[in-house]
Amino acid sequence: MRHVEFDDAERYEPEEGWGRRALAGSEGFSFEWFEKPPGHSSPMHDHENEQVCLCLEGELTVHTEEETVTLGEYDSVWLDAWESHRVENTGEERAVGLDVFAPGRSFDFWTE
Repeated sequence: MRHVEFDDAERYEPEEGWGRRALAGSEGFSFEWFEKPPGHSSPMHDHENEQVCLCLEGELTVHTEEETVTLGEYDSVWLDAWESHRVENTGEERAVGLDVFAPGRSFDFWTE
């Protein structure tokens, strides 16, 4: 068993109101909690991992090259490996989400 307390989780907080935390995971899958302030968007990007993005609070809009979907509380979207995408907080309040990656990835993706 590997226990990760939220307050002790590895963090990446490059801007006020935007941050990520590495939760328990393995080489097979990894979990990352994140928050985004209103108007914040990641750049369009892709990666070798499949990804599930779950909206826990607020509103998140996920854009791919072919479509756009807005997630409300507890909605989710699956992204295939190498599928270009970006995630944006299009709401007026803080958005909180959980990303699951398979296979798991190191949190170095953010910190290096």
